[in-house]
Amino acid sequence: MNQIINMVIRQLTRKLLNKGIDAGFNKAASLRNGRAEAQQQGAIDDYGNPVKGNPTQEEVRAARRAKRQGGGQGPRQAKQAMKMIRRAGKL
Repeated sequence: MNQIINMVIRQLTRKLLNKGIDAGFNKAASLRNGRAEAQQQGAIDDYGNPVKGNPTQEEVRAARRAKRQGGGQGPRQAKQAMKMIRRAGKL
């Protein structure tokens, strides 16, 4: 009889714990979406000028993508310079 009671209590505890975890994740997701909407509205300073807030996730991704694609010249020059140094060291 004691085993049956323990089993039922474990099942109820597991269900309550999972519901609490799900509720916490849902709340965190709703807070994240609310903050993103608040940032997109923008703010106005004391003089009525719009203030640029934090960059959106898409802007950050676009900047990283441009950096990766446009940064081809720098690494190429560094690689060539290293080759020249190694060749000069052999002589």
